[in-house]
Amino acid sequence: GLRSNGTVVAWGLNTYGQTNVPAGLNGVMAVAAGADHSVGLRTNGTIVAWGGAALTNVPAAATNIAAIAAGATVTLALRSNGTVIAWGKADNALTNLPASLTNVAAISAGLNHCLGLRSNGTVVAWGDNALAQTGVPVQLTNATGISAGWLHSLAQRADGTYLAWGLSTSGQTTIPAGLTNLSSFA
Repeated sequence: GLRSNGTVVAWGLNTYGQTNVPAGLNGVMAVAAGADHSVGLRTNGTIVAWGGAALTNVPAAATNIAAIAAGATVTLALRSNGTVIAWGKADNALTNLPASLTNVAAISAGLNHCLGLRSNGTVVAWGDNALAQTGVPVQLTNATGISAGWLHSLAQRADGTYLAWGLSTSGQTTIPAGLTNLSSFA
């Protein structure tokens, strides 16, 4: 959790130290929680990460960061210039960013897949596609928001409507009738 004074509080399973917020951590403007790690974005554009070792080795190139996302096996950072940096476990294919991932406005990380929203409203997806979670629907245009779930993906369109794809065993991709213009979604 992010407090209004820029400090962080964490709770829950702590197998890898993911709830052990570093002492003195302040000036935080965003937080993200992965499966076994946590990440904080400071107001100066730097990142602090704690928990699972490989996911907390923040690359030196992670500067001028505007947004963060934490998945099960990867951490994403969006630079102010629209480029993305990814790091994670050594055998993680999610760190191999697609060439089309340019001019990015938003990022999201799920279990074994990630999404990037480009400033032109298109969505780039990469990673595991066993359940079609990276199979961005052709009809998805003018996207304004994204969210990578555990095994599914969501997008908001400029007209305030939503589109979901991937695993739907519990109705994850069934958008309720009449659902429009949410202030946020995940």
